[in-house]
Amino acid sequence: MSDDTRIDVYLICNAKYHDTNFARLELLTLLAEHEDVVVRVAEDYRDVEAIAQSRLLLTYTCDVCPTAEQQDALGRFLDQGGRWFGLHGTSAMLEFVGESIETDGVVIPGKVDTPRKAPALPDMLGNHFVSHPPIQPIRVTVADPSHPLVRGIEPFEVQDEPYYCEFYGEVHTLLESRYTDRSVGYVRESLGNDEPRPQLYLHPYGQGQVLYLTLGHCRGKYDMQPLMPVCSVERCSWDSPVYYELLRRGIRWGIGQLGD
Repeated sequence: MSDDTRIDVYLICNAKYHDTNFARLELLTLLAEHEDVVVRVAEDYRDVEAIAQSRLLLTYTCDVCPTAEQQDALGRFLDQGGRWFGLHGTSAMLEFVGESIETDGVVIPGKVDTPRKAPALPDMLGNHFVSHPPIQPIRVTVADPSHPLVRGIEPFEVQDEPYYCEFYGEVHTLLESRYTDRSVGYVRESLGNDEPRPQLYLHPYGQGQVLYLTLGHCRGKYDMQPLMPVCSVERCSWDSPVYYELLRRGIRWGIGQLGD
């Protein structure tokens, strides 16, 4: 039997302070809706050969920093036409700095800084995560209603982390929101403006393209260890049917079954 229709997808799911197991299961379930998709699952970027052989790189990470060699390989993957669907904290690199902070009986080992530990990554992804205010209602509007990734989707509201990001290169915004709340506990508490903030966008890189969706926080009972022994379970946008519709369309885009 011919394998001409086989579609290789490389899924990296490993998000510090997030419910990686929940997100991995949900994403694998969505990928399983496509009988031609063959998925390899990893926790980091080290298997650059497998990534290079994939049509789609799908990432749900936080504080997973590719090495210089891995950044070069990711650049080649995109240069050669690969597609990368980045979710939520993929662009986030975290580092605690300064004196410890105690709040509500929890000791945090300093403020959270978000340095460019992977210098090439923001140019590839089109953004660098800066900070986020607490989880809150976010009203999301459609910036390009004619695009197949968002066509027919009405404005919606979700509970999630409102991301402050710096953007790089060409960014074609598909969904956007507005918020100005301070990111308490971060070195950079805000970006100091009320500009529309992309929540879903396309970013070309070489012959390839990145689709990035900032929404999608989730956290399980033990995911804040060692900072706290247990925490409340949070599902945020994962509780919303429209979020799954965006994920499904993003996967179809990544495997070449949705127009650009």
